[in-house]
Amino acid sequence: MARSIHAYVRGNTAKFYEWLAESDAGRNLPQGPPVWICGDCHLGNLGPLADEAGRVAVQIRDLDQSVIGNPAHDLIRLGLSLASAARGSALPGVATARMIEQMVDGYEAALAGDWDGAPEPEIVRSIRRRALGRRWKHLAKERLADVTPKIPLGRKFWALDEKERAAIEALIGEAPVRRMILSLNARDEEDEVTLVDAAYWVKGCSSLGRLRYAVLVAIGDPDGGTLALVDLKEAVPAVAPAAPGAKLPRDDAKRVVAGARALSPHLGGRMQAARLLGKPVVVRELLPQDLKIEVEQFTKRQAIAAARYLANVVGRAHARQMDAGMQEAWRATLRDYHGGGLEAPSWLWNGVVELMARHEAGYLDYCRRYALEEA
Repeated sequence: MARSIHAYVRGNTAKFYEWLAESDAGRNLPQGPPVWICGDCHLGNLGPLADEAGRVAVQIRDLDQSVIGNPAHDLIRLGLSLASAARGSALPGVATARMIEQMVDGYEAALAGDWDGAPEPEIVRSIRRRALGRRWKHLAKERLADVTPKIPLGRKFWALDEKERAAIEALIGEAPVRRMILSLNARDEEDEVTLVDAAYWVKGCSSLGRLRYAVLVAIGDPDGGTLALVDLKEAVPAVAPAAPGAKLPRDDAKRVVAGARALSPHLGGRMQAARLLGKPVVVRELLPQDLKIEVEQFTKRQAIAAARYLANVVGRAHARQMDAGMQEAWRATLRDYHGGGLEAPSWLWNGVVELMARHEAGYLDYCRRYALEEA
């Protein structure tokens, strides 16, 4: 999180909602229809995903914070993320203003049913093309550093105790988890699913103090079958605010899976809620085609095109949950808050500006504490 202001924004979801609630922007958000929202809709949580048949589309990749809530929260979170990425790319403030304008236009186009209203920018197209050409060997080398059927212990992967390994082996044998694994890539539903290796996965903020495991399984013959890499991730309560009266699953793993199926069908169809060591976990197989949009440096043209396209992707995720009347009512609300011309809506622009200031101050204070601890 100390690497850049953008990394700090990505890793600081709880602070985002805390600061939003304290801000004028939070009090002036338009109220959209209660639908499933991502809850943590930043740039890195969008990217190419494969469905059960291997088809690839750009959708939302991480639904840990998904709740039935106000879709405006996803818009302002995405706007803040794009603004921080623009700042990290040393783009002028005019570029950020244009990005926010294009975000709203792309999002409203999706609500109007124009899912092609935001051309895919080259920076996204190149990532999607790379995803289409990836196979198991690419995933294995990227995640495991090798294609051999073994998870290498070290900085990223830690050894399990006997209790953990036994619990994971039992989980992989459960019928719903087995069916989920065998549903991908036209596998034979009669095949065996056998645990080959497993390790605790040290993976950023999502593994701090939580269950997180990488599990290597064999499909079919345990000694010569197809290998698959399964991610087991503890589901924790969301910090994103739910809409008043929203009926969410009490089990956090079931909440995450329900959100994924509503917002990101390619991913939701590959996930299963389960229990491991008494805690809710989300089980999903990682596929070679799953990539995140990571951009070290944006040009002004790339940033503006990406803002429109990614907001259109988020708009599609929201719109597919609404009937025509709800879509039009939400568009009308956004237009009422928009003002005239191409200028960015004041609630979104003011919110991004206020939150950028808070995050900038929080980031510098965080870096100071980090430096002192390092010293």
